[in-house]
Amino acid sequence: MLLNFKSLLELRYLGLCTHLAISRYASKGGGKIDQEVLKQLEEGYKKLTESNSKSLLKKHLTKEIFEKLKTQTTPSFNSTLMHCISSGLCNHDSGMGVYAPDPEAYKVFADLFDPLIEDYHKCFKKTDKQPATKFGKGKDFENLDPDGNFIVSTRVRCGRAVKGFPFNPCLTEQDYGELESKICGAVMTLSGEYKGKYMPLTGMDKCVQEQLIADHFLFKEGDRFLAAAGASRYWPTGRGIFLNDTKNFLVWCNEEDHIRIISMEKGGDLGKVYDRMVGGVEALGKQLEFNRDERLGFLTFCPTNLGTSIRASVHIRLPSLMCQPEEMKKLAEKYRLQIRGTSGEHSEAKDGVHDISNQRRMGLTEYEIIKEMHDGIKGLIEAECKARNS
Repeated sequence: MLLNFKSLLELRYLGLCTHLAISRYASKGGGKIDQEVLKQLEEGYKKLTESNSKSLLKKHLTKEIFEKLKTQTTPSFNSTLMHCISSGLCNHDSGMGVYAPDPEAYKVFADLFDPLIEDYHKCFKKTDKQPATKFGKGKDFENLDPDGNFIVSTRVRCGRAVKGFPFNPCLTEQDYGELESKICGAVMTLSGEYKGKYMPLTGMDKCVQEQLIADHFLFKEGDRFLAAAGASRYWPTGRGIFLNDTKNFLVWCNEEDHIRIISMEKGGDLGKVYDRMVGGVEALGKQLEFNRDERLGFLTFCPTNLGTSIRASVHIRLPSLMCQPEEMKKLAEKYRLQIRGTSGEHSEAKDGVHDISNQRRMGLTEYEIIKEMHDGIKGLIEAECKARNS
């Protein structure tokens, strides 16, 4: 028996946008892929191979792997290859171009995910295993900019998926509501410095929403990469934000991942910000069961966030290095850092302020990742000082 899912995936081919209705799947346990969907998948793949795309999707989805995976489905949620690669087919300028529609996709479509993971996370091979969680202590990391000459603000976040649910492309409207209820119940148990309130997007006053976005607390509706991956369905149902009273700890509900746990403050005290995030993660872990794979670590919607799923970032002024893009690129490679614009991915650096974060999420413990980030920021500050004095 076939089930119907209302899932519209916007795909762009040769500058034209076509809406594909991924509407029919077999009952649980797998089944045949709808022939119209299969046809569109093959057309999209052909156009991708003919494009100038530099995405990891194009690089690693060989014809042999495509033929092997194009009719596969995951056992519990009936996710398909189309769910995995729709964003990359739509956006040939993607860096990755692949998302996981449910936790099982990482195994069913391993022939695609494994080489992408190894490529992005630098040498995390299919035979490697994510180490056990080890947070350590943030107090081990000195404040690199106590006088505030370089670092504007610091943020540490991680993503989590609640066990038993698929990811965005396969969540029903009812699923979004159920997830929000579970997450809201969990965050409202937080106490002490974490005590705060949960604000659902549904029914939120427009002025309040715009102010939260302006203050860099609240996320916006998914960009074109996320939208094409099916992450904006039923918006704003099931989405919301928990913000503590002092506004330095927050939890996003159903933005990209089920949960984004974020600690943030002005200045450069990475260790303090990290400790606050860890405390929140541990408290929420007592209320919710998170999806963790023995090999890949914490499972997330985007394969760039697997493993620890930790992204530590600083907004940092580097006006002199900004004038030396090749030098910045070399430093980023040396310290395993990712350099973005002021507002994050796909944005420009304003007034010499960059968003710089750890590139690696996998193969290291949480503590080791924060140390790598700390060492990298220290190196950038030293390079900026040298550039200013030269």
